[in-house]
Amino acid sequence: MDTDVLVIGTGVAACSAALELAKKGHQITMVTKGDRPEESNTYHAQGGIIYKGEKDRPELLVKDIQEAGAGATWSPAAQILAQEGPQLVEDILIKKVQVPFNVNEEGKLDLTEEAAHSMRRIIHSDDFTGKAIETSLIQHVSKIPQITILTNHVAIDLITPEHHSLDPLAIYPPTSCLGAYVFNARDRKATKITAAVTILATGGLGQAFLHTTNPDGATGDGFAMAYRAGAKLINMEYVQFHPTTLFHKDAKRFLISESVRGEGAVLKTPKGKTFMEKYHPLGSLAPRDVVARAIHEEMVEHGYKYVLLDLASYMDSEAVRRRFPMIYETCLQYGIDMTKEPIPVVPAVHFSCGGVKVDLWGKTSINRLFAVGEVSCTGLHGANRLASTSLLEGLVWGNRAARWIHQNWEEYIKEIPPFPITDWIDTGMEEPDPALIKQDLINLRHIMWNYVGLVRTRKRLKRAITDLRHLWREVEDFYKYAKLHQKLLELRNGIQTGLIITRAAQRNHTSRGCHFRKD
Repeated sequence: MDTDVLVIGTGVAACSAALELAKKGHQITMVTKGDRPEESNTYHAQGGIIYKGEKDRPELLVKDIQEAGAGATWSPAAQILAQEGPQLVEDILIKKVQVPFNVNEEGKLDLTEEAAHSMRRIIHSDDFTGKAIETSLIQHVSKIPQITILTNHVAIDLITPEHHSLDPLAIYPPTSCLGAYVFNARDRKATKITAAVTILATGGLGQAFLHTTNPDGATGDGFAMAYRAGAKLINMEYVQFHPTTLFHKDAKRFLISESVRGEGAVLKTPKGKTFMEKYHPLGSLAPRDVVARAIHEEMVEHGYKYVLLDLASYMDSEAVRRRFPMIYETCLQYGIDMTKEPIPVVPAVHFSCGGVKVDLWGKTSINRLFAVGEVSCTGLHGANRLASTSLLEGLVWGNRAARWIHQNWEEYIKEIPPFPITDWIDTGMEEPDPALIKQDLINLRHIMWNYVGLVRTRKRLKRAITDLRHLWREVEDFYKYAKLHQKLLELRNGIQTGLIITRAAQRNHTSRGCHFRKD
C-alpha cells in the first residue's frame, strides 16, 4: 500500500478523521483538487456550528433535528450527534486547534439562534465560521508528520479489484476499495494511490445546478465515484435550497447566512409586506425548505425577481456591522447597505441531505470504503437539514470513522485482497475542447435547475432524464478519447450525479422536506 489511509478531501470531516488516525500512529494521505488545502465546502460555511445552549439537553437537539427532517431522520444518528457533538467541539475545535469563536461581554462563548432551533445553541466566528474552523484545522494538520496533503490532485475513480484487476477471479469476492486513481492537475499526469482504507470526504454537488451557494469545486465528484464503484446511495432527491442568497446581476449567489434571520431579520416582498406568516407559524424562522418554497411561490405568483430580507429595521447599525462583517462588506461592494436597507435575495442550491449510505461509523456498502461529511448519508438530516448541523456532522463522523478504522486495523492489514491492480492507462489522444466542456456544463446546470429544482413534476423529471441521458452518452464518448483535464472530470461527475438525483426524485412520488412534487 502507498499509504495506510487515503482521505479524499480536506474539509472538517476529512481533517477530523486525519487528526484521530494520526494520533493513533497511522500514515494518512489527504488529496484535494484545490490549489490550497483550505479550499473546501467547510471554508465557505458562514453561520456556525452547534455547541450547547443554556439548559440545553441532547433530547432537545434531537427533537429539533427530527422536526426539521420532516419525519425522515434516522433517530440513532441524531442521538449520536447530540450526545457526542458538543464534547468533540470542545475537545477538538476549542481546546486542540483553538478556533477563534466569538465571546460575549462576560467572556463566554457567544450563542446565536438559527431557524428551526428551539434555543440559542450555535457558536460562531463572526459570519465566517467555516473559514475560521478550516484554517485552524489545516494549520494543525499540516504540522503532523504522519499526514501528507497533496493539493491540485483530482480523484478520477475509486480503485476496486472488481473493476481494476485483470484477474478474472476478482469479480467474485465482495467489492472492496483499495484507494483511488488520481489526476495531478499541475503536470496533467494520472497515477494510482493504493491504501488499506479510503475515506470519501469530497463535499457537495451544488455546481450541478445553475444557482448554488457552493464553491466551484462542489461538482458531485464523490457521489459519482461511489456510484461507479457500486456503492449504495440514498435520499438523493433531498437537495436543500438555501432560501436567502444575494440577488445582484454582478454577483455570484453569495450566501446570506441563516443567522441573519436568527438575529431578527424578516422576509418581505419588494413592496415591503411580510409574507412568511402565510406559510408557517414560525414565520421567517421556519425550516429552510418551507422558506425556500414560500419565496419561490411569491416570486412565481407575483412575478417578483427577488424578495427582501430586512435586518435594518430590527437591529442597530453598529450591531449589524459587528455581527455580520463579511456579509456587510460583500453587500456594500454591490451598493447595498444592509444597515439601512433590505437585502434582495433568492433561493439557491445549498446542501445534499442524501449521499453515500453509511452506518453509524461511516462505513459504506463497499468494504474498506468510508464516507463522511456532505457526500455521505448518515440519515441525520432526513428530508431537510437543520441549520448548523453540517459542520458538526463532519466533525463527529470523521472522528467516528477514524476510531472504527483504528479499532479494526489488524483485520484491514491481514485481509487485503490479493488481486493485482492495474496502473492508470490514459487512452486519450485529443486535447479536450473547452468550448464543448463549457456548453455541456451550461446544459447540465439549466436542466437541473429548470426540471429538478425547488418544484418538481412528473413531466419535468421525465424530460430531465431524457436530456441527461443524452448528455451523459455524449460526455462519456468525449471522455474516452480526450486527454485528462480537471474540468472534463468534473463535468463527467456532475452529469452522473445529476442523473442520480433525478432518478431518485422520479421514483419518489411523496412530497417531503426538500423534495416537492407539485403533481
